[in-house]
Amino acid sequence: MLFIYILLAPVCAAAIYILLTMPRLKNPNHQDFLNWYYAHRGLHDNESDAPENSLTAFERAVEKGYGIELDVQLSKDLVPVVFHDFDLKRICGIDAKVSQLAFQELRELRLLHTDTVIPSLEEALSVVDGKVPLIIELKSNALRPRLPKIVNHLLQQYHGSYCIESFNPIVLRWYKLHRPDVIRGQLSTSYLREFGYTNPVLFSLETLLCNALSRPDFISYNWKYRRRSTRRLCRKLYRTLSVGWTIKSVEELDLCKKDFDLFIFEGFAP
Repeated sequence: MLFIYILLAPVCAAAIYILLTMPRLKNPNHQDFLNWYYAHRGLHDNESDAPENSLTAFERAVEKGYGIELDVQLSKDLVPVVFHDFDLKRICGIDAKVSQLAFQELRELRLLHTDTVIPSLEEALSVVDGKVPLIIELKSNALRPRLPKIVNHLLQQYHGSYCIESFNPIVLRWYKLHRPDVIRGQLSTSYLREFGYTNPVLFSLETLLCNALSRPDFISYNWKYRRRSTRRLCRKLYRTLSVGWTIKSVEELDLCKKDFDLFIFEGFAP
């Protein structure tokens, strides 16, 4: 009997692993998102008057015919704003978090010493106006995030193509439960290699074990760690759409072109 248990143990472990990492098998139609390159935070240059996640950067991406990846989080008064970092120090030079200031207070700040301001998601959607597809990253560390519900209310009035991605699987789970028609993607990277983190939660995120919560339609992974076994399993076994981020040169694009279906880029023209 012990011998049988020893034989069954790896089989059971493999079955559990496959169940936990399994994405959604019957995906919504993602044809609108294929055959596009996606400009990371818009077609931006932080040394110019078109800094990241600015309306100018979005306008330039639209003009050049690139899809756009952008970041959304909530202000203190629950307005969805387009901004990457949780704090304002790198981009706006003040020691505060986005969530600590109301929208009108955020509007008084400027992006990287330019005249541009932090845009609301509503303004960004108006600029893009359905001309190119959007990959919208929802940024929230909360266990009970309000962000997806608030953003969804706004996006229901938008007539362009968009999908949602997040590092937080609970955000994606909200979409699984409430808006299964919206394409959703799990963001991840090697937390161990990037930050030296080894806690169980980040291990689960890196190895995509949290797919069980959200059953994502695509996996968006740091291209440098494209050899991660779970990412490759999702693409090869389940044929899940695979997105590579953030590619910063033609050479990097050539290195990973066979590993991904969509590419998020910055700093060069693919």
